[in-house]
Amino acid sequence: MRIKVWGARGSIPAPGPETTRYGGNTSCVELTLSDGSTLILDAGTGIRPLGLALPRTQQRIHILLTHLHLDHIQGLMFFRPLFREDCEVTIWGPASPEASLCDRIARYISAPLAPVDVRDLPAAVSFREVAESLEWDVGPARIRAQLVNHRGPTLGYRIDDADASLCYIPDHEPGLGAPLSELDDDWISGFELARGASMLIHDCQYTDSEYPRYVGWGHSPVSDALGFAHRVGAEQVLLFHHDPLHSDDFLDAMRLQIGSIWGALGGASRPVELAIERSELVLAERAVQPA
Repeated sequence: MRIKVWGARGSIPAPGPETTRYGGNTSCVELTLSDGSTLILDAGTGIRPLGLALPRTQQRIHILLTHLHLDHIQGLMFFRPLFREDCEVTIWGPASPEASLCDRIARYISAPLAPVDVRDLPAAVSFREVAESLEWDVGPARIRAQLVNHRGPTLGYRIDDADASLCYIPDHEPGLGAPLSELDDDWISGFELARGASMLIHDCQYTDSEYPRYVGWGHSPVSDALGFAHRVGAEQVLLFHHDPLHSDDFLDAMRLQIGSIWGALGGASRPVELAIERSELVLAERAVQPA
């Protein structure tokens, strides 16, 4: 499984000289599966350059939306394959009693916010609503979704392919203000979904000192992001959804703090990094131990 980060910023795009190294585009991650097919995780502004880079031979595309906050869907209107008649695009996202997934996305891709209506897009677009704990297959991958703690219906995803697994929870407040060390596993949002993942991509929007002002907003401080990753036993960790106010220099300083906390948790042997736009990673299959 190959991973490419096209956007790692949270809340709103943050372009400018202060964010050139970590990037300013909002949430979007491309997965290349073991058979060469593509899955796209979220459709923030990072999906625009991703759409420009996809080969025209890529005609069937699956997009997994964690939720419908604007920073996770605002790139859809600028995703080039949606304007190609030869493309089939399936958009997966959380169900809601309020309205269908199609109708909720149509509020964004319609007047007065857009010059076209979602139903007029040239591509063959279908919408699939994801209920709690749904599992399904896309190509060689087994996908599992689970509701997680965030404002509004929000999913985390786990993708298992060829003995490698990625868990993607970009907007998440696992303890909702309670210390994770005081909670049993069953009371920690997303725990079973992320347990033992080859890689965990997880929300880390706030420093520990910032977090008290934002309890209940649905995002994680550094200590909770790392505590969650340690509790679930993730083999690699990619911290994601950088606050738009956090410059490259600020994130560099956070990285030093992260290394110190991760080491104190006993995680020094397992890689932990801050997500960087356009970075690429490969998840290898686990080695089979001889009998």
